[in-house]
Order: sequence, then C-alpha cells, then structure tokens
Amino acid sequence: MRPVYVIAGGITKFAKANPAKDFRLMVKEAFDSALADLGGKLTPAEIDGSVISYFSDHFTRQLKAGAMVQDFVGLCPKPHVRIEGGGATGGLCFQQAWESIASGRYEVVAAMGFETMSQVETAKGNEFIALASDTDYDFPVGGYYNGYYAMMVVRHMHEFGTTEEQFARIAVKNHNNACHNPYAQERLALTLEDVMRSEYIAWPLKRHDICVMSDGAAVCLLASEKAAEKFCRNPIRISGIGAGSDCMRFADRPHGQVPLLPHEKKSDYKHLKYPGVHSFRAGRVAAMGAYKMAGIENPVEDLDVIELHDAYSSSELQTYEDLGLCKYGEGGRFIDQGQSTLQGKLPVNPSGGLLACGHPVGATGLMQAATLFWQLQRTIPKHFGNDKLQVKNARRGLIHSHAGTGTYVTVTILEKP
Repeated sequence: MRPVYVIAGGITKFAKANPAKDFRLMVKEAFDSALADLGGKLTPAEIDGSVISYFSDHFTRQLKAGAMVQDFVGLCPKPHVRIEGGGATGGLCFQQAWESIASGRYEVVAAMGFETMSQVETAKGNEFIALASDTDYDFPVGGYYNGYYAMMVVRHMHEFGTTEEQFARIAVKNHNNACHNPYAQERLALTLEDVMRSEYIAWPLKRHDICVMSDGAAVCLLASEKAAEKFCRNPIRISGIGAGSDCMRFADRPHGQVPLLPHEKKSDYKHLKYPGVHSFRAGRVAAMGAYKMAGIENPVEDLDVIELHDAYSSSELQTYEDLGLCKYGEGGRFIDQGQSTLQGKLPVNPSGGLLACGHPVGATGLMQAATLFWQLQRTIPKHFGNDKLQVKNARRGLIHSHAGTGTYVTVTILEKP
C-alpha cells in the first residue's frame, strides 16, 4: 500500500437549522474552503474521484443525494461512491478515501460528508436514528439511543463506581473548549453545577450530557505522496487505520477475555466480564488495528491529541478505556485527574467534540479529521481565529468514529511527517 496524506480540510458551521442552505450548498461551502486552503494549487479537474457520506435518506427526502453533491461541487463525470455506517459514517468515508489512494487507484480523492437533520422534528429525527437498531426486536419496544446509552452507563456505574459528576466533567470540558471553536453549534461556558442541574433525558444522562442534532458538512482532501508534495506545503500522513464491529443487539454480545493492547497484560483484567454492556468491543479492536499499523505501543505516551465520538459524555468516558488511555473501570479517574483537558497529559476533544459541535452524522467523522489535520499542521489559530485550542507541539493524533451501540467503530492515526 502507498503512503496517503491529508492535504486540506473544510467545515461549515454546524447549526440546528439553516433553511437558506440545502445539503448541496453546505458541501460546496466546505469543499471550496478546502480548495482555498491550498491557495489555488489544486482544481476540481485534478481530483480523481470522491467518497460521499450521509447517514439517512430520510432527512433529505432524496435518494441519490450523493450524485447531486458530486454534480454541485463540479466533480462530474468523475466516479463517486456513497458510504453509510450509522454514527461511524464520516469515519468510514475517510477510511474509504484512504483505501482508494493506498491501493493505487487514485492520486487525489475528496471525502465529503453532510447531514440535514433539522428537516424533521427532533422526535421524528430520534425515530429515524433508532432505525439503526434492530427493527425486529429493539426498536418496537422503545429502542431509542438515549435509553440504550443510559442503560450501558448504568452498568458501568454499577461495575466500577463511576459517578454522574464524572460524566458532567467531560461535558464541562468539551462545551468550554467549543467556546473558542467558531464552527461549533453550542458554544456554552458551562460549570459543573450547570450540567448537574440540567434536566434528565434518560437517567443518569442529562441535557448537557447528550449531543444535539445538527445540519452541517465537512470535506477532507486526501492524496498520494507525489500529489501531496505537488499541492500542499504541509501535508499530514495517515499512519494507522483500524476498524471493528459487534452484534447489532448488545444483549447478544458474548463475554470473553479483553483483547489486550501492547502496554496491557492479562492480569489487568482477570475478573472483568468483557465486553458486557459497559464497553465497546468494536472500539477496542479498531484501536488494536490502528495502533499496530502506526507502531503505537502506549497511546497516552505516543499520542498528542484525540478527537473521539462523544455523542454522550458517558461514551467518551467509556472510550478512554477502549482506546487504552487507562484501564477498564478507571475512565472516571482519568477525567477526575484532568488527563483529557487541554492542559492534561492527552487532550481529548479540544474542538468541543460532538457534545458541543453537534452531530450531523455524515459530516461528523470528517469534521474530526479536518480538525485534527489543522491541529497537526499547527493551523488552528488560522482556522479558528484564535490559538486557545491549539495543542502545542502536537505531532500525532487519533480520530475515532462510532456507530450504534458500538456496532461499528473506526480509529485512524494521523501524524506530522
């Protein structure tokens, strides 16, 4: 496989609703922004094809929306393919674009994602999202994701003594980070008391523990080494790719031994029933693949910044453990110690994450990728208009995209050459 680089990224502001912009216009805005970042060196004529990600046809009421995007951004008659994988749709899109170049098929590929969730009422939107659960078994008995995640984290609390205050600290961290991110939907300066006093949506998860539906688009331009040298002065290499899957219904997931990361040993988890409903086996498997490919021995030591899928504050805490940032059961301690803050050992979601940025599903993973790309380029001040969120001396980072109740997860490592 050939080396693959990210050479540009573009993001629209994520928002609850923007009736003046349909999905094509939003993608065009992000696409043009990415091209502009290259100073006119790359034109649409030099892009070989695209991968287009969006979660649901229901929100656009339009089949083949990807074909309309391809036309609107000026990439016809080049080839394109649609990617869909629930909440991991954007992460899958990014990895598919990587494969298209690593295989030698293309030199430059546009990874473009969007979602327009405001086209329906929130209740209807939750119903559409719930269709990504088992519609024969889970969905008919009220299988909505707020309930699923509440159930899973209650088990985490029971097993490990995790507290609501620990989830709230994650919500505070991410929302306050987003105050400095102009693309974020919710730029709220929150205190721990603000989060703890917000209304319960599904106990123990509260209003500020859960991401909001959103409209938005994001684009990443990927290139071979030769094309990256031609078009970009500061490309960032994709050094590790990993993905994992699990049973759609988490009650079907078998218990077994914890798949160990390089810095872990079997005795760490001799009494843990894994995966249970407190952990995401797909995330652990995805991390193992990406770490092996990128040569990562200890993620806390070897990574400088992470953008992970925090649709719930609880899932960020659970993902600390799946990624091996701490042992299983110690995610609460990890946030209590401030390890994942901007000033901590390993900043997680300096962008504000999904909790604050919003979650236009097909765009989310690509937003993470573009943001991490800017972190490693050291161009956050340029793109955000301030340097508050720039992680100093960041050279290697991780993006994590997560679907369903952990049904599919992608992990990708980017690093500065």
